[in-house]
Amino acid sequence: MELWIPLTVAAAFAQNLRSALQRHLRDELSTAGASYTRFAFGLPPALLYAWALATGFGVSLPSAHPQFLAISLVGGVAQIVGTMTLVAAVSSGNFAVGTAYSKTETVQTALFGIVFLGDSVSATAAGAIGISLIGVIILSNARSGFGSDVLLSGQSKRSAANGVVAGAGFGIAAVCYRGAALSLGEPNAFLAAATTLVWVLGAQTVIMTLWLALGEREQFAAICRHLGVATAVGIAGMAASVGWFTAMTLQKAAYVRALGQIELLFTFAASYLFFHERVNRLELVGVALVLGALLLLVLGAG
Repeated sequence: MELWIPLTVAAAFAQNLRSALQRHLRDELSTAGASYTRFAFGLPPALLYAWALATGFGVSLPSAHPQFLAISLVGGVAQIVGTMTLVAAVSSGNFAVGTAYSKTETVQTALFGIVFLGDSVSATAAGAIGISLIGVIILSNARSGFGSDVLLSGQSKRSAANGVVAGAGFGIAAVCYRGAALSLGEPNAFLAAATTLVWVLGAQTVIMTLWLALGEREQFAAICRHLGVATAVGIAGMAASVGWFTAMTLQKAAYVRALGQIELLFTFAASYLFFHERVNRLELVGVALVLGALLLLVLGAG
């Protein structure tokens, strides 16, 4: 099995955990405040991880150059924009529509990878990405459902537009992270990914600190009241990012993000096994499509 596959699965699992932890903060913090914990509290363990890697391999981390810094900054900003826009998509309009359109991230990642990095996508992988997109949309909306009347409403159009922008933000971020890591010319994927992660988290922490300082200063005190959960969010987020960044250094971003849709299956399994929620037929169809697509992707990646 190629290393990028277990790294991606582990990253999806850690991201699922981080999202669950962040839910505990959303009642106490603003969207920006909760997002800030992901970056600011993820930076210290990321620095420790990078230092441990360099020490373990007996080398120095790759030196950053202007092109690397520029690509990393674009990716970091794109991820922040994607996160904020997704929140707008699901909170100011139709939740189901916004979520569904944000799932175009995998297709957009493939297109951005082709345009900006010259990545190619095999016919098998392209088919798998398309099937997984359909499966994820079905699974995301199996209980809420939306038809043409909902899709044509004004609110739903706004949610759809925000969802597409969110998907574009995440897609651009994924491609930038891969491009930045590859631009270092470092043959060790772990070192290249760790260097990229540290610089990206550093930039995101500075940006979000300024954001809160200028517009939501009270969030700093609120975060201090929830340091335990905030720290857990940062560690889980950093662990997920290590998996994503390393996997995308080893493999095309489109393949990694498509396989990362397994995160939704983790959520589905948890709701069924631990919360004993009932499963409907449409959800089973979505699960079958996603599982089949991921298997097809793993077999046809190359």
